[in-house]
This record gives sequence, structure tokens and C-alpha cells, in this order.
Amino acid sequence: MSGAERKRILLLGIGNLLWADEGFGVRVIEYLQKHYRFPDQVQVVDGGTQGVYLIEHVQNAEVLVVFDAVDYGLAPGTLKRVENADVPNFLGAKKMSLHQTGFQEVLAMAQMLGAYPESLLLIGVQPEELEDYGGSLRPSVKAQIQPAIELALAYLADCGVTAEPLATEVELADPILNIGRYETERPDADSACRLGDERVVRSAAFEVRPPQPLTDALPIDVDYRGKY
Repeated sequence: MSGAERKRILLLGIGNLLWADEGFGVRVIEYLQKHYRFPDQVQVVDGGTQGVYLIEHVQNAEVLVVFDAVDYGLAPGTLKRVENADVPNFLGAKKMSLHQTGFQEVLAMAQMLGAYPESLLLIGVQPEELEDYGGSLRPSVKAQIQPAIELALAYLADCGVTAEPLATEVELADPILNIGRYETERPDADSACRLGDERVVRSAAFEVRPPQPLTDALPIDVDYRGKY
């Protein structure tokens, strides 16, 4: 490609690491950052759950590749690619979390502002488990990280872009995002709640309270005539 033909490419992983398979997109980006080097025209971004805050990244991209866990209604661990106009439809078909709603809004905003990617590819995996706070990817989903990357690299090759595999794994700037550390340092189930932040789920806000009679909320013997 000549300099004039070099397209701005964004590889974007979205999702929440704290809820098991929801972290698939972010884990794909982690692996890419550790094991591949890309030309300057390619940006590799962990979008997490930033939602509309990703708008500038999307507006600047001519080619956008998104990695995410998507409920396709398929068998757990199934990998599926969707392109261009179909991408927003699949992200919104069965929303699993707020980050998908947020990213739908990002695409809609980019289109409204006239700065929408020329090419859009969604590489999604069918999750197996989401209701596991602090959990990691299930084996069926983790096994799709490299196949998802291969799909993306083939797509980039069609755009004239080649990634260089690294002989030595690169250490990430933020070690907290390292999947090995995340998995090995997880507390056991007896000391850490697996359904959410125990400070919330064990708070008074979640106490089961008996229903209150309707008459306690609104007295029925009050004459409101002539009050307005």
C-alpha cells in the first residue's frame, strides 16, 4: 500500500472482565498486544465497558474490527463473524450487558456525525457463563481467542496489512489485566462472593421485606375535591 492508501484500522475489544465470558473481547486484545506487532496505521484498543467514550476512536477508524461476547443463540463457544450493516443488529439483538447498548450508541453517533467506518467486522463468541463475578473465560470460550485472531488477521491481510508475530511475549503496562494473574489470584468462593460485590448484595437494600398494604401508601378517605 502507498501512504495515500493506508487506511486507519482499529482493533477493538469490548466487554467486562469481571463477569466470566463477558471478558472475551478484552482478552483477545490482551493476547494481540502481547504477541503481535502491527504497522502504525493499526490501533489495538481495550475498550472495556467505556461505551460512548469510544466515539473518537470509532470516528477516526476507516476499518473497525470488534471482538466481543455475543448471544447468537448458538452452542457455547461458537465463533461467528458479522460484517458491515449487520453488526449493530447483532449487538442489539440480545443484549447481555450495558456495554453492548453503549457501543450501539457509539456506532449510531458516529453515523449521525458523518464519521462512520468504511468497513466493519464483528468477531463474536457465544458465551457459556456470565453469572460468575470475578470468574475467567470458560475453556470453550478461551479456546476461541486464537481462532478469533486468525479471522482478524485474514481480514487485515485483505486490507493489505500484515501483523508480525513476536518471538517473545510482551509484558503489559498494567499487570492487573494479565489473565494468568487474574486466574491464579482469585479468592476462593468462601471468601469472595461469586454473584457480585458482597458489599452490595448483602446490604440492607437487598433485604426481603414484606409487601406494604396499598392503603398505607394512599389514604382512601381523603376528599381531594376543590384542591386544584
